[in-house]
Amino acid sequence: MEKGEWITGNIMLRINGEPVEMEMTVPAFPIKPHRMLPVFQQMSSAMVGECIKADEAKGRTVSCKAGCGACCRQAVPISEIEAYQLAELVEAMPEPRRSEVRRRFAHALAHFTEMKWFDELVDIKNLANAGDPDFTPDRFNEVITNYMKQDIPCPFLDDESCSIHPDRPLVCREYLVTSPPENCLAPTDDNIEKVPIFMQPSKALLRVGKTSNSERMSSLMMIEALDFVARFPENFPEKTGPEWAGDFFRELSKKDASMESVPPTPPKIRRSGKKRRK
Repeated sequence: MEKGEWITGNIMLRINGEPVEMEMTVPAFPIKPHRMLPVFQQMSSAMVGECIKADEAKGRTVSCKAGCGACCRQAVPISEIEAYQLAELVEAMPEPRRSEVRRRFAHALAHFTEMKWFDELVDIKNLANAGDPDFTPDRFNEVITNYMKQDIPCPFLDDESCSIHPDRPLVCREYLVTSPPENCLAPTDDNIEKVPIFMQPSKALLRVGKTSNSERMSSLMMIEALDFVARFPENFPEKTGPEWAGDFFRELSKKDASMESVPPTPPKIRRSGKKRRK
């Protein structure tokens, strides 16, 4: 395994009008994008944390907690990068845990394929993308709600808690509520109060590292991850850590006018004993 330099630098952002400084340490050598996920997760958690603070300043408190897995029965869109990371997590699990999680993935995918849920999702997204008058937000919400009504939990849910919480997808980190947690069992616009997320790192990540493997897919759901990885060998390009971080922030800035990205201070180079992971 090859050793390399790691770069530590500061990133200054302005989130909802407030300056936020984050320190990042990234590899100076070329890597695949899924090796940057710990950094992207750190960025996401910091950004979401600022949104929570803004909501708390208004007297609201997040009601999400371990043991409340209602939202873990929703459709979870993930990035191509996260699909390969999740597949690696499952592969590294000891038996019989690995086989059980694989069984859950296969069961969920078979169920929603058989009921043609994915076809419905593609159809409604095609209507939206074409600007078809037959598309309405209510019709889209109906498709998404129908997924939750099947009451099939996330393959990683154990005792109503996330078993991969530190490695959960970015979109899961962004779904937080201040309304009573039991309301999430049957969510509506009237009974759910979400924490406003001023920027959505999960959407930026959808575009970072995207390859031809997923270009024809309207979306990639978590329950498709293992099947997707089995069908498509990973073909990500390699870039340095600063290059991947730059891609991430550029995509984030495109989507979110509420975030102003300020150029980072010149990063400091320091030697690290960490080894390169391929």
